[in-house]
Order: sequence, then structure tokens, then C-alpha cells
Amino acid sequence: MTPGGYFGRALLVEVEGRAARSRPLDLGDRVLRSYLGGVGLGTWLLHRLAPAGIDPLAPAAPLAFVFSPLVGTPLTTSAKFAVVAKSPLTGVLTDALASSRFAIAGKLTGHDALVVRGRADEPSVLLVDGSEVRLEPAAELAGLPAAEAEARLRTRFGRGWSTAAIGPAGERGVRYATISHDGRHAGRGGLGAVLGAKNVKAVLVRAATRVAVADQAAVLAAARDLRTRSFGPATAKYRELGTLANLLAFNAVSTLPTRNFTAATFDDAPRLAAEELHELRGVARSSCASCSIGCEHIYSRRGGGRQRMEYENVFALGPLCGISDPDDVFAASARCDELGIDTISAGGTIAWAMECVERGLLDEPWLRFGDGAALLRALDLIGTVEPGLGELLAGGSRRAAETVGLGSIDFAPQVKGLELPGYEPRTLQSMALGLAVNARGADHNRSGAYEADLSGELDRLAGGAAHVAAAIGTEDRAAVMDSMILCKFLRGVFTEPFTEWAALLAAVTGWDVTDEELRGTARRIVRAKRAFNLREGATAADDRLPARMLETPLAVGSGRTATLTADRLQTMIAGYYAGRGLDEEGGVRPEDRADLLLDG
Repeated sequence: MTPGGYFGRALLVEVEGRAARSRPLDLGDRVLRSYLGGVGLGTWLLHRLAPAGIDPLAPAAPLAFVFSPLVGTPLTTSAKFAVVAKSPLTGVLTDALASSRFAIAGKLTGHDALVVRGRADEPSVLLVDGSEVRLEPAAELAGLPAAEAEARLRTRFGRGWSTAAIGPAGERGVRYATISHDGRHAGRGGLGAVLGAKNVKAVLVRAATRVAVADQAAVLAAARDLRTRSFGPATAKYRELGTLANLLAFNAVSTLPTRNFTAATFDDAPRLAAEELHELRGVARSSCASCSIGCEHIYSRRGGGRQRMEYENVFALGPLCGISDPDDVFAASARCDELGIDTISAGGTIAWAMECVERGLLDEPWLRFGDGAALLRALDLIGTVEPGLGELLAGGSRRAAETVGLGSIDFAPQVKGLELPGYEPRTLQSMALGLAVNARGADHNRSGAYEADLSGELDRLAGGAAHVAAAIGTEDRAAVMDSMILCKFLRGVFTEPFTEWAALLAAVTGWDVTDEELRGTARRIVRAKRAFNLREGATAADDRLPARMLETPLAVGSGRTATLTADRLQTMIAGYYAGRGLDEEGGVRPEDRADLLLDG
């Protein structure tokens, strides 16, 4: 009998042959209980369905939309899904989460995952209605922003469908293109380019069934309790000012990356702060589907229009590029939305190029730190993959640095090819380790070790054994939350996270799951991600930070100097490998591989 919250099936769509088959998941309940859903189940599916060494943009490369047992329940923030693939930006596993009605409708097609392979012979859209799948021509959507494509598809097919679409950047193969839906993005790692390589502009899903839970009364009680707690102090920051509230706080503790990580404070940070913008520009607050937190803050734009702003896009398109005018940052963020590109990778790659120009390594004198018009021009070149600079930057900072050479890789702000988020590693040394070892690359959502650094319980400038334990702990918690799936903004409302998550899963699925079992599930998911990357050619040498972080100390406001040496980082990495039960090269030990269920 299938456990509550699941269908026990995946839909495999071969767009090239216009064929689909709904098939039971191999190993059934065993794999569901071992990987849960979302990122965990997606990782397992990639192991099974992606040929070793596959080019991420090849027709045979799978792109998986993966749901979770909580989708469709009344549990707050549960309307989320994961998109999982081999990344065209990094060459290793990538996954991105997003919230929208697409998650609910996609799950209620009667599947725990939708996997797309092949390449359509003309620009198309894919429609999934239960197990019925069809491909429709859509040449008229070419070059449109995702939001406009969604609007046209609603007119064409009706409002009963939920849509995930790509913008022009995905069609043109920008390696950090996004997949968008309801104005939100599955943002990191170039998933939009993977869908674009399949000649598919959008995937539309329509609910065709219902999913049962094991104990409806227990789920309703848990939903009421979680909703009440979601209004508490742990989420107040997100309700009141959104993630942009981090900007001034990070600036105050010298952890706001500025001018391509050459500084950790930005003099003009107050101009971009939530506190300032809320008073002058704030017009609305909104929520994701099935969410009671309401972290979205909408601001007015110069010349009309509205823009949702978050910490990461403001950091990447503002201080990282030396831009202080909020109108320039708003316009750049809107341009990224229209093109369908990841703001963090776009800002990081452009900031690297600005420094190259400053050093005389690129002959583009117009591309200067602090120039908002230059930022917008660079984004347009990327979005059109303009021969020359646009083509160079469309591949991300690592590829660009490998092309330019001349030591520019030392200050390319990336790990494993994924651009760094808005956390300065030298002043957050638990986070430094988390960024270095994370399977996705430089990532703050799959390794939120900054929580420990900013807790006041560790010396954040002196990484050691306690920082290793903190990085492992936050990575484990993220692995479970990203697979159940629940929003990270809820993490502070759980007093005993694994125990409380186990209770939620038990109510939905009917399993007698325990906190200790969930801890094992977290370890399994993290190991499975690493095993995939190793299969694709990653090595321990990829667990590193840019040379700038390890060779150039930073002065901080307290009068101390933040120094992260290569030896200190390597010692922490060795401690991480040991704590994870990996071998000395960061590999999964043979005796642990059977637990991953990859070979049966």
C-alpha cells in the first residue's frame, strides 16, 4: 500500500518521441522513505536516469520536477517543488526550490516526479494532464519573458493549468538561466538552459486527482499549530521587512560582499536598506502559495511598475558591483526577471568582469564598478549572448576566467562554478566551510552555516572544530527541509526540528518515523549528492574557495583582521570529511554505498 502523501510513481516524458510513461518508482516505499521527496528524491532519480558523463544540455540529460509528501496538505509553506538536473554551469548536481501553485497541480497529476528528456523538433510547450501528455507548437512565444509567456498560455489553454516557463536567456543557453512560475524562480545552476536545450518553452500541469494522508485529523492539528507558530518572533523579520533586512545587519558586522569581494562593508548600504526603502518605496506585501509568513515585499520603481526585492538580488546587483542607486538595482533586478537569469550568478560574473576591466585584463572601459547603466548594458549582452563580451559572461565567472586567464580565476567569485551568495567567507568561517564543501557549489540555502556564525556562540573569525560541527548540522537540517519540503524561513519555529519533522511525516505518511531515522536520511541525501558529483568527475580539489579568500585578509570594524588561510580551511575540510564518514579524499566509503540504494 502506498504511504500517505505519495503516489509512488514518476512520469517519464520523452519529448523527442512525444511519448510518456507513468511508472512505479523502483524500490517503492523503500526509496520514498529513504529520500522523502524534493531534493532527496530528485538526487536519487538523477543517479538512476542521467547517463554518467552526460552533457547537461544534451537531449538525453534528464530534468526532474520533484514534489514531496507534504504538497497538497494544509501545512504552511508546503506548496514547493524541486527542479533537479546536472548543471550546465557547474557540471555537477544542481537543484533549485520554488513555491507556487505549480507544485500543487504538478503533484496532483498523480506523480511524485515529472522527468523530461529528449529534444522537441520545434519550439514547443509540454502539457501534463494526469498521465496524458502532449506537446504543442509554441514558436510565437520565442524570446518572450517567462511572465508574458505564462499570460499568453493562460489565454490559449485556460486558467486550469499551472505553468513553469523560461525566459529568452534559457532559450539562448545562458548557463545560469532560471525556470519561472508565478513570478518566482527556480534560480540557481542553469535549469532554464536545460529546459531550453530541449526546445521546450514551458511545462504546463493540471491537477487530475487527489492525494490522501494517513491521519487527516493529525495533519489538520499540526497545520493549525504550525500556522500559529509561523506568526511568532522567529519569522517577524521576514514579515516586517523581508530578507532585505539582512543588508544593514550584514554591513554592520563586515560580512556584506562589496566590489567583487574586495571589501566587506559598503558605505552606501543605507540607500539600499529595507528600512529606507520600506518608508520611501514600499507598496505591498505578498505570500507564496499556501504560506502564512508573507515575506515578499514589493516596491515601486522609477517611471512606474513594481518590483519584488530580496537580499540576494540587492547584494549581487548593488554592493557587489559597487552600485548604490536603488533605481539602478531595481531596474537590473527587473531585467534579470525579464531575461530569466539568476541574479546572484549575473551579479557575480559582472562584478568579476568589472574588476578585470579595472586591472586591464578586459578591454571594455565602459564596464566600471558603480555604473548602473553599465550593469544594465552587461545584462542585455548576457541575455542575448552577444558575441564577444555577452557570450563570455553568459558562461559564468569560472568559464570566463578560464578563457581570460592571467590569474583572473583567483578572484572569480565561485565554488565549483557557482557564484558566491551574499556572505563574506573570511568573516563567517563556518559558512566558509559550508560554501567550500557543498555539493551544489557556493550556496547559502543547502548549507546555512552562517546561522552558527551569527549566533554569537562561535568566534566567527577563527574557524575550527566547532565550526565543522555547525556546518554539518545546518547541512543536515537543510537536506531534510528541502526534501520534505518546507520553507527555510520556518526553521526557527521548531524547537526540536528532527523530532517535530518526524511527527509531521508520521501524520502524513503513516510511517513510524523517528528523529534518529530522519538524521540518517539527512546523511544519506548529502552522501548521495556527493556520490553523484564524484561520478561526474568532481574531486576533493573542488572543495575549495577562491584564492582571494585564502590569501587576502580583511580588516573589520571591531579592529580585528579576518584571516582565512588555506591551511585552516583544509583542516576544517578534513574534519568535515571525517564527521561525514567520508574517506580522506571526500569519497563515499564502499561500505556506505549500499545504504544509498543506487545500485539495486
